[in-house]
Amino acid sequence: MSRFDPTEIDLDAISAIDMHVHIEIDDHGHLSLDQELMDASAAYFRGPQGRTPSIDDIAATYRELGIAAVVFTVDAGTASGHPPLSSEEIAARAHEHADIMIPFGSVDPLRGEAAIEQAVSLVEDHGVAGFKFHPSVQGFSPDDERFRPLWAALQQLGVPALFHTGQNGIGAGLPGGRGIKLRYSNPILLDDVAADFPQLNIILAHPSVPWQAEAISMAVHKSNIYLELSGWAPKRFPDELVRAASAMMRDRTLFGTDYPLITPERWLKEFAELPIAPEAAELILKDNAAKLLGLTGRGSR
Repeated sequence: MSRFDPTEIDLDAISAIDMHVHIEIDDHGHLSLDQELMDASAAYFRGPQGRTPSIDDIAATYRELGIAAVVFTVDAGTASGHPPLSSEEIAARAHEHADIMIPFGSVDPLRGEAAIEQAVSLVEDHGVAGFKFHPSVQGFSPDDERFRPLWAALQQLGVPALFHTGQNGIGAGLPGGRGIKLRYSNPILLDDVAADFPQLNIILAHPSVPWQAEAISMAVHKSNIYLELSGWAPKRFPDELVRAASAMMRDRTLFGTDYPLITPERWLKEFAELPIAPEAAELILKDNAAKLLGLTGRGSR
């Protein structure tokens, strides 16, 4: 396998691109997090049953809905002590469903040069189209000078980086949140990264509560920052986010669910009830992501 093939997705055959779909279990039955953290996040979201669908199940669900899915895990091996799922295996399995799945990789920034080497291999040898980071769970501050070589490598590779921002369901309700620090997910920590690496496209995943104003301000100021709407039921979106998505940020706001914690059906139903103009909704649901990911299949604009 070589680099991600942007012609695989038929844009005429899909109505949306979900930028945030978790792979929580691999083909060997291994979980992405330990059971206590999995249970705590499930309780926090009060989501549907079926917390750990397989890649094949996810592909079938999204194919039936006519929605493409960006899929990934989070490698927090150093901070959590829990062995991560293999991004290489996830990429290989996702490529079996290339009509509907787009693999992102995950590397552990705390592994230093080894993380950079893995990132290069994931793009060049395994065909991932971007990377997912969760600073709170991975235990790092994105603005730390130690991680600049990693951001430089991703900029050189020409792939986007998606960062969890805002409130954290993982560890929620546990004593001390199981040691997970919310401040690492303040989007302002990515402002230096976006400024110093202007060719690196940065996606701020989720409504960035309680720092939503900062996230919007950053995105308005820097054209390489995108907002992404996963992890919250749309009926609970902050008003300032709805206004930004409908107007000044309509060209750089992206659809995402956080599946399996929130289903596409629920998300889309609630999103349709928001005061967002149809032309803005079309950009958010598909066109912005297609442009960001460089999708060039039939139907691209």
